[in-house]
Amino acid sequence: MKVLQLGKFYPIKGGVECVMEIFTEGLAERGYPSDMLCAAHDGHVGDIILGEESRIMCAPSLLKVAATMISPMMIVRLRKICHEYDIIHIHHPDPMATLALFLSGYKGRVILHWHSDILKQKTLLRFFKPLQNWLIKRSDLILGTTPVYVEESPFLRKVQHKTSYLPIGIDPTPWLSDEVKELRSRYPGKKIIYNMGRLVPYKGYHHLIQAMALLPEEYILWVGGDGPLRAELEALVRELGLEQRVEILGYVPSAMKPVYFGACDLFCLSSTMKTEAYAIVQVEAMSLGRPIVATEIPESGVSWVNAHGVSGLNVPIEDAPAMAKAIREICENPETWQLYSRGARQRYYDVFTKVEMINRLIEIYTDLLAQTDHRK
Repeated sequence: MKVLQLGKFYPIKGGVECVMEIFTEGLAERGYPSDMLCAAHDGHVGDIILGEESRIMCAPSLLKVAATMISPMMIVRLRKICHEYDIIHIHHPDPMATLALFLSGYKGRVILHWHSDILKQKTLLRFFKPLQNWLIKRSDLILGTTPVYVEESPFLRKVQHKTSYLPIGIDPTPWLSDEVKELRSRYPGKKIIYNMGRLVPYKGYHHLIQAMALLPEEYILWVGGDGPLRAELEALVRELGLEQRVEILGYVPSAMKPVYFGACDLFCLSSTMKTEAYAIVQVEAMSLGRPIVATEIPESGVSWVNAHGVSGLNVPIEDAPAMAKAIREICENPETWQLYSRGARQRYYDVFTKVEMINRLIEIYTDLLAQTDHRK
C-alpha cells in the first residue's frame, strides 16, 4: 500500500497541512510508504526526505490568489508520479490540488478529506464549484473531522452513503511543571481563562472580552495570538476597563504553548462561525485535563469535540452572559472542575490521540483497497 497526501502548502502554517504531515509521517513510521505533494510558498522549493520511503514534494508556485497557491508544476509532477500510488488522499478545500488531480489521469482510489466548506471565498467558489462537484463524485470515500460537519455540509447531502469521519488526533501536550508553576506564581489567587488563535472576526473574541466584564475581579483572561483585530480588541479592553484583567499576548512561541495550556484553569473557545470546523486547540487543552467552555456553532464540529457535560460546557454563539455563567459554573465549584477535568482528559485518550488516528487511518485505507480487490 502506497499513499499520496495531496493539497495545500509548504512550509506548514495551517491545520490542514499539519494533518497531512502527521498522516505522512505516521504512516511511514508504521512501515507504509507515504508521500505528500503540495504547493511551495515563501520561496521553498524541493523535496524534504522524511524517511527511506517517505517525502514531502514541494511544487514551485507562481502566485497566490484567493488563498490558493497557483502551481502549474503541481499538475506536471502529479501526472508523472500518480501511477505509483494505490490511494490519493486529497485535502479540501484546495482548488489547485483538485485541478491537478482532475488533469492527472489517475485511475486509482481517491479519498476526499473534507476539512471545511468554502465559506469566505464566494467568487472562488462560483468558479470552482463544477470542479468541486467532480471531486465529490470522483471520490470513493469522503472523510470529515467530525460526524456533524459531514452530515450538515450542504455540498455533501447527496453523498452521505460514502461519508465517514476521522477525528484529528495529536500527541499529548507536555506537562511542564516548573514553567507552569512559575507562570502561575505571577497571578496569585486568580482564576485564569485562556484562548489561543488568530485575532480574526470568526474567533468571537469581542464576546469573550465582554464576558470578562461580567465576571468577578479574580478572573483574568489570556488571549494568545495575533492578527488584524488586535488594535480593535485592545481598544475594547480599555473601553471596558479590563486592562488589568485581559492580556492579549501576541504570538506565543511553540515552546511556551504547553505552559499557557497548563497554567490556565479553563480553556474558552468563543468562535462564532463554522469556519471554525474543529478547533484542535480544544484537544490540546483537554490532553492536560483543562475543562472547556465552547460555542454551539451551527453545522460545525466544535461542540462535538467538546462533549457537553463530559469535557466541559457548550453555550450559544455570541452570548457573553451565557459564556460567563458557564465559566463560573466550572471554576467556582471544585467538584465540578474536577469532574470536567477528568472528563476532558479521558475524552482525549478515548478519541483524540495521534496513535488512534493513525490506527484508524490504516484501517480505512486497508478496507478501501480490500473493496478494490473484491471488485476485481
